[in-house]
Amino acid sequence: MDETEFWELIDAGREAAEGDPEEQADVLVDRLLRLDPDLVLDFARHFEARYNRAYRWDLWGAAWVLLDGCSDDAFDFFRCWLIGQGREVFEGALHDPDALAELLADFDEEFDGDAEDLGYAADEAYEQLTGTVAPDLGIAPAPAEPAGTPVDFEDERALAERYPRLWDRFRE
Repeated sequence: MDETEFWELIDAGREAAEGDPEEQADVLVDRLLRLDPDLVLDFARHFEARYNRAYRWDLWGAAWVLLDGCSDDAFDFFRCWLIGQGREVFEGALHDPDALAELLADFDEEFDGDAEDLGYAADEAYEQLTGTVAPDLGIAPAPAEPAGTPVDFEDERALAERYPRLWDRFRE
């Protein structure tokens, strides 16, 4: 599976689920079940690589503004959700986290920003297809700390300055 096929599966699942993150995970499992187990592992590698790429302080700060706070676990689930938004939103957010203010048409902090189940979709599909737990993916593990410069989440003025578009749209 190449990168384009990965993003096509993500997009098709989001569209079929009409943006509902839990439903998107269910749709994705159903679509992955139609594939060979090796392709499911390829999908898992693509997902995990992007999940690890998004382990960055600047994205965590953006998630903090969007969600009005963001614990370690919430940031894990946010990264899954961010991947689920598709290539344009994901890559745009990595390039400029504050651009999420324009990249997201709608955002409801009660509904959006959390797609924990999406992170398990490939594992669930692989187990259903093979009856076994997915093997190690053979990719480097996530770093112990997020990449980049730490963000002081308690300093609202600094957050407003660092993420002015997100702050204006989602916090004021």
